[in-house]
Amino acid sequence: MKPRAIYFFFFIFFFSCQKEVKTSDTFLEQLPTNASFLMSVNDMTGFLSALKNSTISKKGQIVNFLDIILGETEILTLINTEQKSVLGFYKIGRENYNFVLATKSNPNFFDVSQIPNHSSETFSYENHTLNKYIVNGREVFTCQKNGFQLLSSSQMLLENLLRADSYTVDPNLNRLYTAAEEDKSATVFINLKKFSFLSEEPRKKKPMAEWTSLDISLNQNQTALSGVATASDSTKLFINLFKGTAPLSSRTALYAPAKTEALIAYAFDDFDVFQNNQSLFLDRVKAKDTLFNTIEEVGIINMNQNKVVFLNSFGGEGLSDFLSNSKKSSSNYQGSDINGLQDKNLVTSTFDPLVNDFESNYYTVLENTFVFSEKIEPLQTVISNYRNKSTFSESTTYNSAMENFANESSMLFISNNKGMDFVSEQTFLAEIFNTSGSKKLDDHTFGAQLVADSGFMHTSFVVSKTKKAVTANTTIPLFTIELDSDLASDPTFVKNHRNNRQEIVVQDRDNFLYLISTNGKVLWKKQLDGRIQGKVHQVDIYKNGRLQLAFCTNNEFMVIDRNGEDVPPFKIKFEGGNLNPLAVFDYEGNRDYRFVVTQGKKVFMYNNKAQIVDGFTYKEATSDIIQAPKHFRVSGKDYLLFKLADNSLKILHRTGRDRISVNQKIDFSRNDFFVYKNKFSTTDKKGVLVQVDLQGKITKTNFNLNKDHGMYATSKTLALMDDNTLSIKGKKVELELGVYSEPKIFYIYDKIYVSVTDIQNQKIYLFDSQAKSIPNFPVFGNSLIDLTDMENDRKLEIVAKDQENSLIVYKLN
Repeated sequence: MKPRAIYFFFFIFFFSCQKEVKTSDTFLEQLPTNASFLMSVNDMTGFLSALKNSTISKKGQIVNFLDIILGETEILTLINTEQKSVLGFYKIGRENYNFVLATKSNPNFFDVSQIPNHSSETFSYENHTLNKYIVNGREVFTCQKNGFQLLSSSQMLLENLLRADSYTVDPNLNRLYTAAEEDKSATVFINLKKFSFLSEEPRKKKPMAEWTSLDISLNQNQTALSGVATASDSTKLFINLFKGTAPLSSRTALYAPAKTEALIAYAFDDFDVFQNNQSLFLDRVKAKDTLFNTIEEVGIINMNQNKVVFLNSFGGEGLSDFLSNSKKSSSNYQGSDINGLQDKNLVTSTFDPLVNDFESNYYTVLENTFVFSEKIEPLQTVISNYRNKSTFSESTTYNSAMENFANESSMLFISNNKGMDFVSEQTFLAEIFNTSGSKKLDDHTFGAQLVADSGFMHTSFVVSKTKKAVTANTTIPLFTIELDSDLASDPTFVKNHRNNRQEIVVQDRDNFLYLISTNGKVLWKKQLDGRIQGKVHQVDIYKNGRLQLAFCTNNEFMVIDRNGEDVPPFKIKFEGGNLNPLAVFDYEGNRDYRFVVTQGKKVFMYNNKAQIVDGFTYKEATSDIIQAPKHFRVSGKDYLLFKLADNSLKILHRTGRDRISVNQKIDFSRNDFFVYKNKFSTTDKKGVLVQVDLQGKITKTNFNLNKDHGMYATSKTLALMDDNTLSIKGKKVELELGVYSEPKIFYIYDKIYVSVTDIQNQKIYLFDSQAKSIPNFPVFGNSLIDLTDMENDRKLEIVAKDQENSLIVYKLN
């Protein structure tokens, strides 16, 4: 989801200002204050075109307020303006709405000349000229006031508007309106106290919030709405239940069965804060209950008309003991106990209003999650699916929704069309989604996410076409990205600290550095003065979880932030250039970094403040340093390795003094040093494995490798590439003739992967630790790869160079 950072930065700024804020363009002051919802349209033609071609238009009523707008498209398409417009919709009767539109366009902004079946007349009211049009049997009225052109479907609304000088704007609406992004085609503002599709009957539930603003994004496969919702501290509205809490990653889908029809999850990082909010919301006084202090998520699922509740904890020994002492029966199913519970109101009395109309008759425990149901059979289904790893987190419904959402939520709702009635009944989503319309979308996923922030909620709603299930053991291309110039570096993954997903960095030959999102969108590109030398490192120099990129070009040491902006004072130039790749040491793993820049014989070590570390004494080598220095920790001690051009190896203490003396020279190959079997290991140009032990003794093993061989090692695994023969732990694989890269080892989810690329034939190979090929390899590619779980779904992705000016991402299933 989600380039909303700038939007919310400005929203927070405006939200913190004084109570009354005048709108900068006065649009809202022209419209009556009792609107059920308003819409700011920056591109009327583009918005209406997207609306008419979207899923909701073709399938019928799906999103309540968009359905109302859709009914007015015949009139709205006659508006001739490139200016911003604001629409207000006002409820009359059970399901009917009139509208008023305000714009600053020219007097001919409403053009009916191309409509054959129309009539018009002009009359006066309160010293204003009104124009009445009848278009295909519908009346519509226009007039001018205070420099605004006004259009309405109701003469009475327009006359009321003309009698008023201006209207006082609700401060909450005003703040949302002021913060709305101007580059969106349309943003809707919903008064959740007024707008409802629950007819005129009293609401069963309190509204979610006072106002919500939603940016609208439409295409043929998806309708996406994202924005914020607000509620005053004193109001007893649903989002205030999560005031003062932080969102968390939902775990309910990890335990819910794959065939779950609907999932609802509420998360809070502090149960005590939630309990205080709950008491205010319910207007009750209740003694503090410490029994549930470790609960941080309440999940509810619906499957086959059965409701199951999940209480996810970070350590529930006390609750486990309590339930054990309160059980009235017990049986075993596939290794898990299913217990009868005496207090059938235990869950509802504790977590009202999150859970209602539910009897906690039975429970089981899966890891740190307590699972409750009214009948035994749903718990048996939960247990068997969990044992067989067939959970909702692996379903196409869940993943179709989650690709639009942030990793952490305060409230999360995901459903297929069968589960929408349940979700709407249990939550406030009837204010957004029309559940009767959802029946027409049996191939779609419905989702909503709310994320608590200071005084408001980030909100996201989506109706998207459900992705097709992917066959297991397949490798599929996700996307390719073409850059403006040929690639100058191998693409690599870097972490997005906001959602814990992986993005891609790569540089082109014009020295532009790119950051690319998980869905293949170029987030930014930054012009650098030169080519990046070696690896781009991710660091957290402020120790606050926000990551930066650190690297050296030919003549600069730089640190840039996630937005591509320089982080001062980390932009240090070196006269004469010729820098080696940057080395980054984090001795204790506490983010007290040591940035090591080497230039010829010179060594510069910087701390987190870009200051030279005076305690490091190795300022200059006896010969040029030929690679980035390496740091290893072996048996609790630190070792810094420097390869010198005169074939000397320096092994230093972290202070810079000698830790191990290596008396022999080594005719270094291009391969790095690794710690293999507790020895510092590399190869020489004759293809000999050279190892230095912790006393400085050198041992050599002659593998009779060619000069251009490649090597990579971990503590127990050695991989060698020699001509077209790959060796992994001594097991050899003969590949087709080609020109091969060095091997590369990845250790992910307790499994070793070894990759190598045939640059000549543009093929990427991937093997396990036993030298057996991963299914469906080789695949097309033209560089060393990077391998990771990009989307946190326990399925791996590969990124590599594709054509000379493009990269490709594959997904392993």
